[in-house]
Amino acid sequence: MSRTAFSRCFCAVLPLLALLAGAVIAPTEAGAQVSHRLASVHVVGNDRGGRLQPRLAEIRQLRSQGVRVEIRGNFCLSSCTLYLGAGDVCVASNTRFGFHGPYYRFKPISPDRFDYWSRRMAEHYPAPLRDWFLSEARFVSNGYVSLSGAELIRMGVPRC
Repeated sequence: MSRTAFSRCFCAVLPLLALLAGAVIAPTEAGAQVSHRLASVHVVGNDRGGRLQPRLAEIRQLRSQGVRVEIRGNFCLSSCTLYLGAGDVCVASNTRFGFHGPYYRFKPISPDRFDYWSRRMAEHYPAPLRDWFLSEARFVSNGYVSLSGAELIRMGVPRC
């Protein structure tokens, strides 16, 4: 195989190899090729929630790393809804989101802790959702108040 034929063959295979390695090859004006790493994506679906502090730490990490968060699946409950504050976020219109206020599992929560954690949670929501949460959903302690992804999209959350 001649050097020119090898070069043409290698150039044809290079974009495929880069794609398999997780990179995008984009031609420049001069015809050279430059590699750009794709941003990672964290897909969330059918998440029942969990403890606030570990979830808040995870969201801070995702945000600082510029990870895109896609909330899909049938449901996103409780602390899962805090992913809405992860930065680059989108939601599927058919996903159900379940909101409730803060509580301690085995003891009563004091009014000042209730207010503190309610506001910490609300910081992760876009303004219209934040206002709704602080006026209504944070007072729910038994079960959830449910909104669809379509309702969140109407409140300004991007659609996936």
